[in-house]
Amino acid sequence: MEASQEKTRLLVKISTLYYIDGMNQQEISARLGISRPQISRMLAAAKSDGIVQINIRNPFSEEQTYERAISETFGIKDVFVVQTPEADGQVIDLQLARAASALLENVIRDRDVVGIMAGRTIASVGREMNYIGKKDVKFVPMIGGWGSEGAAWHANSNTRVFAEKLKSRYLLLNAPAIVASREAREVFLKELEIADVLETARKATVALVGIGQISEKAAIVQSGYFNRNEIEAARSAGAVSNICSSFLNAAGECVEYEPQSRMIGIDIDELRRIPNVVAIASGSDKVEAIGAALRGRCMNVLVTDMATAKRVLDWHRSHPAP
Repeated sequence: MEASQEKTRLLVKISTLYYIDGMNQQEISARLGISRPQISRMLAAAKSDGIVQINIRNPFSEEQTYERAISETFGIKDVFVVQTPEADGQVIDLQLARAASALLENVIRDRDVVGIMAGRTIASVGREMNYIGKKDVKFVPMIGGWGSEGAAWHANSNTRVFAEKLKSRYLLLNAPAIVASREAREVFLKELEIADVLETARKATVALVGIGQISEKAAIVQSGYFNRNEIEAARSAGAVSNICSSFLNAAGECVEYEPQSRMIGIDIDELRRIPNVVAIASGSDKVEAIGAALRGRCMNVLVTDMATAKRVLDWHRSHPAP
């Protein structure tokens, strides 16, 4: 009985030093003259014996329920759901941008090549980024310029914002996102500078993308990049989602759509080969587009808000993939 009591006393002491006093295992080892591997085993024993009981005060339990549901339903690595009760669209966009920027600040590592997409949402993330002191990080646009409007959130502009915030190098893609013909596209792709930028984008280790809906509200339409007839043609072809230079149907499959053959930027197959793709998107008008992108395994991580997360799961249940 006495031996058992003294063993418990020692487990309590070690646990107190580790969990309460903040000492690491090496420091406890030096203080008590017990090997570090033995300290590790004793801390594990303290948990299994119920001496140490860890309680986490979790104010995000509801969000995490939907994060797990989306992750498990669509087989992606992780999901970040932001709860913004009764907030307007601008507040939701700001909270999502802050969540995505905090994530990227921890995801980006030394010597990463980070691919950046066009769009207002991506621009918002860039504005929220903080300097993180990573070495030899390079930013690169993944698509050409989106028409004459929206220059503040072209891929080049977004790339520059991220690079300046992180004091990093960056490349620019001096080409439009869509040209008049396949022949014109081939001419652009033969330019060494353009080819080199696109090859760098294909070799990105991290990518940040938005998810576009196929409607007149889409950024590709509002920027002047696509007109109403072209977006209607995309819908007629079965497209419900746009990522980079590709268009997806409700099953997450690429659709045959002529303008894709005239676009300058990486496509969905090239995006899927990037090791860590973070997508950020929200809104009731984007539910179908987000669902299709999830089905198409176009991302590793999704950042969205609670209302959108619920609607995406509802859409998936009520629209079984063909």
